[in-house]
Amino acid sequence: MQPIDQSVFEGGHLLPLVEDFYTIQGEGFHAGKPAYFIRLGGCDVGCRWCDAKYTWNPKLYPPVAVSTIVERAASCTAKAIVITGGEPLLYPLGVLTEMLHEQGLEIFLETSGTHPFSGKFDWVCLSPKRQQPPLDEAFRMAHELKVIVETEADFDWAERNAAQVGAECMLYLQPEWSVAEEMMPAIVEYVKAHPRWNISIQTHKYMHIP
Repeated sequence: MQPIDQSVFEGGHLLPLVEDFYTIQGEGFHAGKPAYFIRLGGCDVGCRWCDAKYTWNPKLYPPVAVSTIVERAASCTAKAIVITGGEPLLYPLGVLTEMLHEQGLEIFLETSGTHPFSGKFDWVCLSPKRQQPPLDEAFRMAHELKVIVETEADFDWAERNAAQVGAECMLYLQPEWSVAEEMMPAIVEYVKAHPRWNISIQTHKYMHIP
């Protein structure tokens, strides 16, 4: 991904919105919770199995006024907001989170932790990737560590990341969707043997919702 010209975002008053929609959170600790999703464009991590590759190029998504994004979010019956991407921490999120909090909304962040934090969040889900590991501050900020498991070698990767988060951080192993049936037995046995871990399943794909 080419470097992003941050000047076009006016200090976070504009953001490259891919889509925003009301759905049910499908993964991790908050699975099953109604939530309004705000998906931002741009990602420099590049997971080969990403199910949102359409978000990677931020130039496809002209900057949208944060006030417009917040107005739509606040008009929804959802009380929880998920900020996701792409990689949302590519952008200054202070204006967005402040305005959402002024509306009395909870804010959950989904991030790979590869860029410095901005904004204030009620919950941070950190999903670390081997090709571009998280910054140290991401481990300190994480309420939830969600590691994608594609092969059994990922269990060791998961433990290395778990060793860096806080003691209260929730730990989740989530099978990569294309190999979920193949990997689930190994994940089940691993979690049974290491009970501080939990299993996350992409329940939204079973519900056939975004």
